[in-house]
Amino acid sequence: MKTSNCYYLGYISKTVGYEGSLITFLDVDDPSSYRKLESVFIMMDGKLVPFFVEHISVRAPKGEVVIRFEDIDSIGKARHLCKRDIYLPLSRLPELPDEAFYFHDLVGYEAYDDEDHLLGVIKEFLDYPGNPLFSIRKNGEEEILIPVADEFIRHIDHGGRKVFLHPPEGLLDLNR
Repeated sequence: MKTSNCYYLGYISKTVGYEGSLITFLDVDDPSSYRKLESVFIMMDGKLVPFFVEHISVRAPKGEVVIRFEDIDSIGKARHLCKRDIYLPLSRLPELPDEAFYFHDLVGYEAYDDEDHLLGVIKEFLDYPGNPLFSIRKNGEEEILIPVADEFIRHIDHGGRKVFLHPPEGLLDLNR
């Protein structure tokens, strides 16, 4: 499995107890919707490794859950999983209401600036934890990276496959 076929779910924070349980932060709106996870992929040495979930319980509304994986039955085994990112296949993304979308759905859309000048085409959605980015290219020129945040997106025309952006001040000047 490759990260390009997955989405970032969260990260493992620390161990809890002595039997291999892990406190995990899920970077999602509703962590309780992931109570029935059967497996996840954990990034280890640059590769996604599958782990099967034995038990999961939601601990707090902030996205914190306690996970226990099969064959991880001691604090020693669990420590090797701390500070690692967790991923799920894109096919496991929850269904969205009609008007909603995932940012990776915008790959291939044309991106425009505040003055409606074409910046280029969104070639990739980079789902970096805490700093997701659009990678935009125009005619094979240098890459423009724009943070993906509601305050930087003015309008989306799904029919015309266009995204109208309000990039942070000075960002476009860095690419000229």
